[in-house]
Amino acid sequence: MAKKAVKYFECSSCGHREPKWSGRCTSCGEWNSFVEKQPPRSQTSGGGSMGGGKTAAPAPVKLSDVESGEGRRISSGMSELDRVLGGGVMGGSSVLLGGEPGIGKSTLMLQAAGAYSRGGSVLYISGEEAQSQIKMRASRLGIQGDRISLLSESSAELCSQAIHSHRPGVVIVDSIQTLGTEESSSSPGSPNQVKHSVQIISEAAREVNACVFFIAHVTKEGAIAGPKLVEHLVDAVLYFDHSQGELRFLRASKNRFGSSDEIGIFTMDAQGLQEVGDPGRLFLSEAEELPAGTAIVPVYEGSRILMVEIQALTVPGKGGFGRVYSDMIDQRRVNRVAAVLEKHANLRFSDQDVYVNVAGGIRIQDVGTELGLAMALYSARTGMPLPAATAFCGEISLSGQVRSISHLRRRIQQAGELGYGRIVAPTRDASRNNRRMRRRMIGREAVKHRL
Repeated sequence: MAKKAVKYFECSSCGHREPKWSGRCTSCGEWNSFVEKQPPRSQTSGGGSMGGGKTAAPAPVKLSDVESGEGRRISSGMSELDRVLGGGVMGGSSVLLGGEPGIGKSTLMLQAAGAYSRGGSVLYISGEEAQSQIKMRASRLGIQGDRISLLSESSAELCSQAIHSHRPGVVIVDSIQTLGTEESSSSPGSPNQVKHSVQIISEAAREVNACVFFIAHVTKEGAIAGPKLVEHLVDAVLYFDHSQGELRFLRASKNRFGSSDEIGIFTMDAQGLQEVGDPGRLFLSEAEELPAGTAIVPVYEGSRILMVEIQALTVPGKGGFGRVYSDMIDQRRVNRVAAVLEKHANLRFSDQDVYVNVAGGIRIQDVGTELGLAMALYSARTGMPLPAATAFCGEISLSGQVRSISHLRRRIQQAGELGYGRIVAPTRDASRNNRRMRRRMIGREAVKHRL
């Protein structure tokens, strides 16, 4: 016997469901947002349909019978963008790009559209700017738009129809917060609207084997605005970040078809975004002698080594209580390394305000930077500059030992090519050679201190 369909109520703002109507949504806090919904008529008990007939069950396929094939990657002609995507964007995939206002998301995507148009057609959907504004930016960037089609539309259904009729190779949507769908009665930009719009356009692009880029706004905390479910729906999530200067960093927090550890580096000028293919000394100071509190560290980012300059400063804390100020390196890591130095090197940081910075404004998470961070803190606290032309890399354990790290040979090679003749790094048997490394790290005057 068929099971009686049960009505439910769905929040038009966030999609939260309740068995009965409520004045306020417990999920997003909106008032009078619940709308009555009727479940599909195919919902039954025992597999029968509402009309009494039986619905054919989907037939599973054995994994061994599934044909595996390498997907077709589309190169953008921009090496830094292709690097972050894993060698190019996969056909039929969806990519979500987020970043702060004015950082250059639309400029990056318009330049990518110009590069993609050399090998196929591109559909640029804009819900924020008029077509004349996009044309002005394209002319400034020197982009020829013979194979780029513009569509100023905010309806997800109409965008889906345009994708099916035009059948482009690449679709760019700027931005998802301006899209709306008839399936939801809430205003464009609400979590429910964003979720349904991304689903509709992603499915349309997948049916014509087109890759789609979604430009997204971010909140004041830096996270992509909208439901977290959107990041699960797409194949890759990219974040566009910037430093205090003209540098722009493109990172992947999710990538189903490649590594999520790569980083793309750009500079912004009057001609748009320019790629930085060989960072080299981009993050290093030009001074021959570095002041106290500065250490040079080779950082492994994705598939290349970047030489960065870690800067530390310690001053007496107000009221005898110290705090850590660090934006480019996780504060918890700075606290842990400072605690190791306080325990094993007889240096007191608990009454000091500690400021840590990375030159160039790049955020680093590599565990191999801990030795360089420890040496920068040690140098800042004692006022002793570190030896010239020396680089540091290694992981610091809680017992004060320097542990081995990955890609050590490549780090040493890159540092040597840039003129750093002395590299302080752990050997394979760090415990046996720990005393020798300590002498090389902190000099003869501080051999008595234990690291």
